[in-house]
Amino acid sequence: MTHAPSTPSGPANLADILERVLDKGIVIAGDIKIDLLDIELLTIRLRLFVSSVETAKKAGINWWETDPALSTRAHREAVDEENKRLRERIAELEASAGESRHKPRDAGWDESRSHSWHHVKEAGGR
Repeated sequence: MTHAPSTPSGPANLADILERVLDKGIVIAGDIKIDLLDIELLTIRLRLFVSSVETAKKAGINWWETDPALSTRAHREAVDEENKRLRERIAELEASAGESRHKPRDAGWDESRSHSWHHVKEAGGR
């Protein structure tokens, strides 16, 4: 009498459990409350979602893609946005400096400084 090999009926090994968890996802939730004489002093709510990236995206979770500390694309976008704001601010300052050139100059104004600034702006091309 021969027997066909069967799957083990014992507990699943760690790799099988991890594969199932990552495929389906698992949520672990808990609350910690500290009360003193029926007065709530502290409440800590813990929520942990363990899954694969694909499962998390299916669940609508993708915060790591927009966090500049975790995503080079998000970091690059944050730097680009900051550069845009700085360029706009520089343009505003240059425009206000241009307006002040048309106003009468103070008695203490140094014409050579104005001339040097004009060349610096032209060299920058912006």
